[in-house]
Amino acid sequence: MTMDNISVNNDARLTGEVVGELSFSHEIYGEAFYSFMLKVMRLSDICDYINITVSERLIQNMDLSEGQTVSVSGQFRSYNNYSETGNRLILTVFARDIKTDYDGDDLEQNPNYIYLNGFLCKSPVYRTTPFGREITDLLIAVNRAYNKSDYIPCIAWGRNARYSSSLNVGDNIKIWGRIQSREYQKRISEDETVTKTAYEISVSKMEVNSSSLSDTEADIV
Repeated sequence: MTMDNISVNNDARLTGEVVGELSFSHEIYGEAFYSFMLKVMRLSDICDYINITVSERLIQNMDLSEGQTVSVSGQFRSYNNYSETGNRLILTVFARDIKTDYDGDDLEQNPNYIYLNGFLCKSPVYRTTPFGREITDLLIAVNRAYNKSDYIPCIAWGRNARYSSSLNVGDNIKIWGRIQSREYQKRISEDETVTKTAYEISVSKMEVNSSSLSDTEADIV
């Protein structure tokens, strides 16, 4: 895969409201990176809270105070956070561009858009909810420059769920959807639970290319 292809196989675009304060994340070769939380509205009036990582070079003299509305374009990336409590997969949007003088139409059209072109790296997990809704969990590896990959959890619904449940590890998948956050409870002892946040791609459309399947496309029900 060429560098040009790598640059376009992971495209995230978000418009939302800054929540909390900008905080230092890390430094690489003298370049500092910061993170903040972006609140993005859904059509259902539920909010997704998505972590953004941005270089200091992109935000000089920019107002990123709480409540500011910004547009971010970049890539949805993953990395492993090693700690005494174990290995944890961290997901964040790595900003390539950020602006406060956004086009207001962005909010009305699609404030939460992502496109991924990657490879299925784990067998799909098909299940149904207590109300009978079909869901399939997918883990997609998306190539990045310098021989790196991002591992992105995705959820397909309805007929997309049933269709993708039969895919094979190694299948090349193109996905369109949105980044969603959800809280869940994790028990850490008999007497204590903590609230954590999981991130995944809610799939609205997918296209599969593989040696075992002909080119095909499945749209959300």
